[in-house]
Amino acid sequence: MDLFSFGPIAAVLDGAYNLVTGISTTIAPIAGTASGLAAVVMLTMLVRIVLLPVGRSQVRAEYTRRRLAPKLAELQRKHGKDRETLTRTSMELYQAEKASPFAGMLPLLLQIPVISLVYAVFTHTTIAGHTNSLLTEHAFGAPLGTSFVGLSGAGDAVWPGMLVFLVVLALIATVTTVSRKVLALPQPAGQAAPGGLVRVLSFLPYITVVFAAFVPLAAAVYILTSTTWTVVERSVLRRLLDPERNAPAGRIEPSPSH
Repeated sequence: MDLFSFGPIAAVLDGAYNLVTGISTTIAPIAGTASGLAAVVMLTMLVRIVLLPVGRSQVRAEYTRRRLAPKLAELQRKHGKDRETLTRTSMELYQAEKASPFAGMLPLLLQIPVISLVYAVFTHTTIAGHTNSLLTEHAFGAPLGTSFVGLSGAGDAVWPGMLVFLVVLALIATVTTVSRKVLALPQPAGQAAPGGLVRVLSFLPYITVVFAAFVPLAAAVYILTSTTWTVVERSVLRRLLDPERNAPAGRIEPSPSH
């Protein structure tokens, strides 16, 4: 059974569909045949604006983990062989710092249903029993309901539609490259640099480019817009929430004891 055909979920999905098609119709006099593509971008940005509190929570959690990392490492060094003591002292540290080891996780989990619903609008050909007309539209000669792989195997004249796909995939790869630099927090002083496995795993986001080649163009544009938004949002929030930047002028942090 398709989860998105379940009554309440289908109704919400249909509401999102009506919103994006409404946006497309409204901007059609200005955007012309690219109105569907523009509507995908606008809906994605609207959803990400609603989810801003989630991004804020995640950035705060990042700084908390980075601040506590040296103290947790010290506890690991002292009590690594005694798991019970290590667990107890770690929880005491979190309590003393008024933090949680799960900070940022709950908001992240709560956003998954929202993102899944929006993504379904750009991939399901049928919504609430009717045709998803958004996926029947074209933008610059590229069908919003066809994937890069599907178009390349069509056997017909695929230009200039194929060019649109190539541009979108190239932009996703570019944003992914930028994100690996922008979203990587600097290592705390004294902490070892990431090992080989961690560096290898840092290339996993490029799988998104491959994935985007197999989904409809509408979904690929959604991925591009959402990924770009994440990079910009995280960069701005890190500057605004950076505890060092927000520290009172003249405040001197105590130096670690030796």
